[in-house]
Amino acid sequence: MESLRSSIAGWAAELGFAEIGIADADLGDAEHRLNAWLQAGYHGQMDYMAAHGTKRARPAALVPGTLRVISARMDYLPRGLAVDHQDWRAHEFSRHADPRQAIVSVYARGRDYHKVLRSRLQQLAEKISAEIGPFGYRVFTDSAPVMEVEIAQRAGIGWRGKHTLLLHRDAGSMFFLGEIFTDLPLPADEPVSSHCGDCSACIDLCPTGAIVGPYRLDARRCISYLTIELKDSIPVELRPLMGNRILGCDDCQLVCPWNKFAQRSALPDFDPRHTLDRSSLVQLFAWTEEEFNQRLEGSAIRRIGHERWLRNIAVALGNAAAAWAGEKNIVEALRARADHPSAMVREHVSWALQQHAARSPAQ
Repeated sequence: MESLRSSIAGWAAELGFAEIGIADADLGDAEHRLNAWLQAGYHGQMDYMAAHGTKRARPAALVPGTLRVISARMDYLPRGLAVDHQDWRAHEFSRHADPRQAIVSVYARGRDYHKVLRSRLQQLAEKISAEIGPFGYRVFTDSAPVMEVEIAQRAGIGWRGKHTLLLHRDAGSMFFLGEIFTDLPLPADEPVSSHCGDCSACIDLCPTGAIVGPYRLDARRCISYLTIELKDSIPVELRPLMGNRILGCDDCQLVCPWNKFAQRSALPDFDPRHTLDRSSLVQLFAWTEEEFNQRLEGSAIRRIGHERWLRNIAVALGNAAAAWAGEKNIVEALRARADHPSAMVREHVSWALQQHAARSPAQ
C-alpha cells in the first residue's frame, strides 16, 4: 500500500494535480459542526446541504465499503493572470476599484472545473485499476454530499482558514478539490496544523459581513451565494455591498497573506474565456440569452442561467452610480432591459436606475 500510494501521487502529478492526500473514512465531530451550521440557517436556499442526512459526514454511508478517501487538489490560478506571485492580487483589487468593470470570480473564468477534475480523477482511478486490478471506488468533484474541506484537512493537504476555505502553506487557497472514495486500505496521512494565528484579514474585509466569526460563514450574506445559489431577488439591503462582483467573490482570498504563494495552474483549462477577466458590465449586460448560452458553453457560470446573470449585472450597474451616476452608456444599457420578460430582471433594473436617478447631478 505504501508503494501504491507513491505511485498514485506520481500519476496524479502527470494528470495535472498539485498534490494528493489520504484520509480515513471517520470524519469525527464534523457531523456535529455541520448540523449546528444547518440549524443556524446559514445554508439559506442550499437545501441539498441538509438533504442527505448523515451521508455528508460519513463517507462509508455514501459509498458502502469506503475505507479511505484520496483527496486531490488542482491549482486554478490562470497562467497569465499577472507577472509574478506578488502582483496578481494587486491586479485583481485594481479591477475591483473601477465600478464599471465586471468582476467574475477567478475560478469561473475558464472551463467548468467539475468537468476537468472529474475526468482526471476518473483517469487516476483507471491507472490504479490497471496497476492492481478491479477495486471499489467512486469519484467526486463538488457534485455530491461530500465534505471536501474536512476530508482534505484530514488528508494533510492543508488547514481550514477562518474564511472556511482550505489553506496551504505553498499554494494559498486558489485550488480545487476532488476525491476518490475507495475500499483500498491505503496509509492515511496526518493532518497539518493551522497557520492563521491572530490574523483576521478575511473577516475584516468581507464586503457583506458574511464571515460572522472565525470558521463561521453565513452563506445567506455571502456574495458567492447571492450571485450563484440564490434563485430569488437579492435582498435590497445587501445590493450596495456587492459592488461590481457579478459572479462569486474572491475578496477573502485576495486579502489572505497566504495567497501570495498561490500557484499557476498546470493546465490551460482555467485560462479566461471570452475576456471574462477584463470585460465591462455594459458589455456583458448586452449578451442575449443565445449569446450567454453559446459563449459560456462548458463554463460553470452557465448553470445560473441568463436571468440571474442579468439580475447580478443590474445590481452592479446600479452600484456604479456611486462614482458614475447618470453615465450615458450605463443608463442606456439599463433602460434597454427595463421591459425584460422576467419580473425579477425588471425589478433589479428598476432599482439600478433609481440609484442613478438619485445620484445624478441633473437631479
